[in-house]
Amino acid sequence: MQWYLVASLLTILTSSQGILTTLSMTNGRYRYDYATVPFLAEVFKLLVSSYLLWKEIQKSPPPKMSTDWKSVRLFPIPSIIYLIHNNVQFATLLYVGASTYQIMGNLKIVTTGILFRLFLRRKLSNLQWMAIVLLAVGTTMSQVKGCGEASCDSLFSAPIQGYMFGILSACISALAGIYTEFLMKKNDDTLYWQNVQLYTFGAIFNMARLLLDDFRNEFEKGPWWQRLFKGYSFTTWLVVLNLGSTGLLVSWLMKYADNIVKVYSTSMAMPLTMVLSLFLFDFRPTLQLFLGIVVCMMSLHMYFSPPSMLIELPKMLNEDSESLLEVYVDQRTGSSR
Repeated sequence: MQWYLVASLLTILTSSQGILTTLSMTNGRYRYDYATVPFLAEVFKLLVSSYLLWKEIQKSPPPKMSTDWKSVRLFPIPSIIYLIHNNVQFATLLYVGASTYQIMGNLKIVTTGILFRLFLRRKLSNLQWMAIVLLAVGTTMSQVKGCGEASCDSLFSAPIQGYMFGILSACISALAGIYTEFLMKKNDDTLYWQNVQLYTFGAIFNMARLLLDDFRNEFEKGPWWQRLFKGYSFTTWLVVLNLGSTGLLVSWLMKYADNIVKVYSTSMAMPLTMVLSLFLFDFRPTLQLFLGIVVCMMSLHMYFSPPSMLIELPKMLNEDSESLLEVYVDQRTGSSR
């Protein structure tokens, strides 16, 4: 399967996450325990990966699977990083508003590029660095509201702690993605075996979070397994399937593509979500949204197009190069005679 097909599908699924989550609400609130959704998504990914691994084991020769402790012990780390990230997210929201937090989240686009270079030793051209910055600018521009609104004044009026936590959140989010890519490409184990390990620990950590919430609330709503499917509707199950499928696609991109492709897929979903919201909800498009989409498309073209399509040599320079080549060939021919 080509990576751009997987990336396009990831963009579509990511753009529909917010829409499905909104549609799963009743009278502006959740009728179900939203904390159970990530847990069920992890279980879904684990079941799908286990089935695909079982199918692959039936083939000859069997796939490679590293079972030594030195390899297995690395797979809980992404779950631990995401657990820390979730706590930093809550800390950030104590100091900044939701709109400011959403805009600051675009910093992870740039931090991913920086960690991509530092830890994975991947070199990016100057044009690709410019494209990454443009992507962050485009996604931010599409999220900024009109400057005449009060929210625009409050964008830079949050306490310094909020911005520090926002930068830390962006760095941790990027670190989680970079480490996962390192883990997936560390050896040539089959993708499904790596997924089974990732999602086993993911399900365990999500279950531990549900149990911790029970203790914090002193089991006011009963143990988490009693409310696991309570209030679930058809749309809620679509949210679970969407989250699970998105995770499977991300792991594929980490194995066979890279973090930058994933960043572009998820970032392009932001303006796509807003465009879809025009038809599904009472959403009014803004000039910022239109300009942001244009900038994102320019960034996409700039990053993935070959340099020859982006930088065209002047005609006179091409003619001079051809003439020099002809002189060089004539000299070589004359000397051989």
